[in-house]
Formats: sequence, C-alpha cells, structure tokens
Amino acid sequence: MNPLILIHGGAWDIPDDLVDLHLKGVTDAAVCGMRLLQSSALDAVEAAVSSMEDDPTFDAGTGSFLNRDGKVELDAVICEGTSMRVGAVGAVHKIRNPITLARKILEKCDTIFLVSEGAEQFAAEQGMPLCDNEDMIIQREKERWKALSKEKKPTQDFFKHGTVGAVALDRKNRLAAGTSTGGTPFKHPGRIGDSPLLGVGTYATEKCAVSCTGWGEAIMKAGLAKTVSDFVDRGESAQSAAEKSIDVLEKRFSGYGGVIVVTRDGGYGIAYNTPRMARCVYAAGMAAPTAEI
Repeated sequence: MNPLILIHGGAWDIPDDLVDLHLKGVTDAAVCGMRLLQSSALDAVEAAVSSMEDDPTFDAGTGSFLNRDGKVELDAVICEGTSMRVGAVGAVHKIRNPITLARKILEKCDTIFLVSEGAEQFAAEQGMPLCDNEDMIIQREKERWKALSKEKKPTQDFFKHGTVGAVALDRKNRLAAGTSTGGTPFKHPGRIGDSPLLGVGTYATEKCAVSCTGWGEAIMKAGLAKTVSDFVDRGESAQSAAEKSIDVLEKRFSGYGGVIVVTRDGGYGIAYNTPRMARCVYAAGMAAPTAEI
C-alpha cells in the first residue's frame, strides 16, 4: 500500500488575496508530513498539523482568532486508528503547538482529554516549553478583534472560518487523524467546538481516518467524523462517505463545513458545502503534492 497524507486548511469563503497563502500552507504541511510518513501515520499527522499551527495563515496556533478576552485559545486532537489511542487538549493559552501536547497526552497520560490550566500543567511536567499568549497574537487578528468588539456578532456568523487537519495512511496500513484550531472569532472564553472531540471533528479506526472543519456547533450535533466512519463501515467509498456526510450535515443540521477522509485501501475523499476549501494530497510515488482550493 502506498503511503498517503491528506491535508485541509479550513472550509470557508477564502478571499482571493489569501488563496496563494493557503495553497502554500497546505502544500508545506503535506511535505512535512510525507517526510515522516515512512515512520508512522501518527508522526506524519503531527508534523503536518504542527506546520500549519506555525503558519499564521491558518486559524490554528500562531495567528489564530482571538476570543472575547482578546486571547488565543487553542484546541487539538490526534488519534491512531489501529490502537484507538487518542490525545486531546482544549482551551489552552500557553502552548504554541497543541497537536504536540495532544500527542504527549496520547502517549503518556492515563486520560484522553485535558483542558486549560490542567493541560498546561501536564505540558510543563513533560518538559514542553510554555509561551506567553501574546507571542501567538498577530496584528491582523488584533484588528479583527477590535472591529468585532464593536459589532459583537454571535458565534454562528463565523461558521465559515475553518480549522486545520490531516489524515494519513502509512506502509503498515495504520491510519491516523489530527485536527487543530483556534476556534471562532470573538468566541466566548472556554468555548470548545467540534475539532478536539473524538467522533465529532476527528476520528480514526482500522478502516478510515477523518478530520472535519466548519461550524462546530452543527458538526457536534451531526457527530460528523463518526458519520463518515459509519458510511465507510457500510461499504461506501471514501469519496461517497465524505459527500453523504456533508449532505447529512446540511440537510439535517443546517450546517456548513468540510471533511477529509482516507481509507485503509488507499482511497481518499474530500467534500465540503462552503464556497472554498483548502486541501492537499500527497501519496508515495507522486512527484509533488497536489493542492487545490
């Protein structure tokens, strides 16, 4: 089986002037992931998501949207399908790469999900450096926050803004998925969306790996990642499972977003009902990754 990694950089109405940055960002992430895919799907996913957390183009890590208090507040999860090992983190303020902390939780913690100060305490115990929240705030988001402070629009107005995620299949037929996000602009402090929730924004089994992006509140109602997995279990192809799940999201829950999925047979699927979705696929044997919006 040829190793494969599939990336998304969010499903939303990506402006024309940000298209090139998104294409470059998801391509760079795919290249980072492919370098480690010979080791494991889990390593590849962590590397790819970490790359996008470091890229201020995306709503993850540095450059994320600010919450109502004017702070970056981050969520992430990583899952390995064969063992069903999972690590998740929510509402952290001092972690540059929450996907890496999620990986440490997966490997070294006796629980799955840690949040806020408890998650940061665990990070420190594991030797991860903590940063100042201000270090992850960029001028673009300061200006957005100032404008939203006057408008005070509700969270659902921003469903179209996306997260970042990766799914991968390695040579040993192991599947992994990871997702990371800064959430919605001007969100209520402590708000956690779909991204770090197993079976909701992210899921991996022996048969498939899924990462979602979009309006978290609707995706939570749909249990979207598990919905994709269930379609795969019923014999649907990766592409069909992705498309049918987005159809459920829209028709049953009036939701908007996108999904990426890779299956154990090397198939992959991409579906979204937003104007655009940044994505990239890179398989062993390809001369270069293929990115689209």
